[in-house]
Amino acid sequence: MSMMKEFKEFAMRGNVVDMAVGIVIGGAFGKIVSSFVKDVLMPPIGVLLGGVDFSNLTITIREAIGDTPAVLLKYGVFINTVIDFII
Repeated sequence: MSMMKEFKEFAMRGNVVDMAVGIVIGGAFGKIVSSFVKDVLMPPIGVLLGGVDFSNLTITIREAIGDTPAVLLKYGVFINTVIDFII
């Protein structure tokens, strides 16, 4: 069987459409989870920890010099992303 014929049979079975729909739904669900973590879950945790805004937590590696911006290690954003991944 030729590769093109096998691909046509695979595409005609509907698996390609099912996979595409799954990818779109998965992407949308990922955005919902990210928003939940950033906008709903982390603010109360920040309040419980003394008003911490996790997205602003950084360590300055090098200060800004002239037009060159500072080099920051944004570990607060990383914490949000890890929690987003876990959920």
